[in-house]
Amino acid sequence: MALNFEQGIIMKNVLLTIMFVCSFDVYASAESNIKDPYLEGFKAYALELKNMQGDTTQSFLDYAAEAEKIENSVGYIGPELTLPLPTKVADGVYTVVGSLIWHNPSNYGLNNNLTFMEFEDGVFVFNAGPNTAVAYSFHQMIKRMTDKPVKWVAVENSQGHAYLGASYWTDIGVKNLYSHEVANQSFHTNFSEIKHSWSERVGKLMTLPSRDVTEKFTEFKDKLSVSTGAGESIEILNFGAGHTPGSTLVYVPSRNVLLTGDVAYNHRSLALFAYTDTKKWMETFERMIAYVPDDVIIIPGHGAPTTVQKIKEDTYDYLAFLRGAVADVIKAGGGEAEAMLIDQSHYKSRPVYAQTHQNNAVHIYKEMMDIDLGQSFE
Repeated sequence: MALNFEQGIIMKNVLLTIMFVCSFDVYASAESNIKDPYLEGFKAYALELKNMQGDTTQSFLDYAAEAEKIENSVGYIGPELTLPLPTKVADGVYTVVGSLIWHNPSNYGLNNNLTFMEFEDGVFVFNAGPNTAVAYSFHQMIKRMTDKPVKWVAVENSQGHAYLGASYWTDIGVKNLYSHEVANQSFHTNFSEIKHSWSERVGKLMTLPSRDVTEKFTEFKDKLSVSTGAGESIEILNFGAGHTPGSTLVYVPSRNVLLTGDVAYNHRSLALFAYTDTKKWMETFERMIAYVPDDVIIIPGHGAPTTVQKIKEDTYDYLAFLRGAVADVIKAGGGEAEAMLIDQSHYKSRPVYAQTHQNNAVHIYKEMMDIDLGQSFE
């Protein structure tokens, strides 16, 4: 039977839709070298026919190779996901506010913000998405709102929800990708572990197509300016380490908008990981707000667009409070157990408070006592 390529792609779309809905876990491992089971199925079938069908064997192998080539050229083949509606932040600036809980199958891993900005010369995207399915679906949203092509993509840090969708954007031809040098190198070094972690949390099928394309990114250290046409430009910035060792922020003076990445949270509880340095985070935050006008519109890493005052309350002031409280525990001779008992009930209405507040206190205790924080692959 000769399988028409278009029929094959339709078949794959149906299979992917069923698997997404049913949350099928069809793989024994989530390492980055796992192959697409759809394509591998044709290769296996070809081998079974090896001694029976003659040239038919090669036709199936040829089909699998062609389908794989097409997949890599279009970035993603599968159903469009239903993402949150975009919020207009300023003229030509829209953000999709991700879920305020942990990444999981129900939110497709989208628990940070995705932003796009329309300029004279094209569209600038901030954050590549947690997987190619979300990246593709976000792109379809953009195309329904403008006919301008996506020309630039930047990622806020080395975490999976910022980076794992990057291969979609490179596959469709985006040439201008930006990341802080530390973040890009970290994502490359830890790609297999990050992909495995997100596969376990969000789903192996959805995470499987993500590839490491860090070699296609332009790295920067402190500041990079990009002209976007009609006299406008964006500033791609780094103010130091903190939530992650390498962070990318984007400031658009002509629109009075600052995209902070995870340097700033709005409403959601902060989550501290092994690589988080809370002292440096506060210093980075201070440099950030000193750089922009007081009335700048903030698009934070988590939570809705807001003001400088709100992110200061929810990010900087929380860190200052908890660092002070942990310092008092240490001064009184207390340990991790006592740090966990610090009263943080003022913040209990924040999403993921129950899952983060005690860990945050212990993390800061270990920081101050110079105790090994382990490793995180988020």
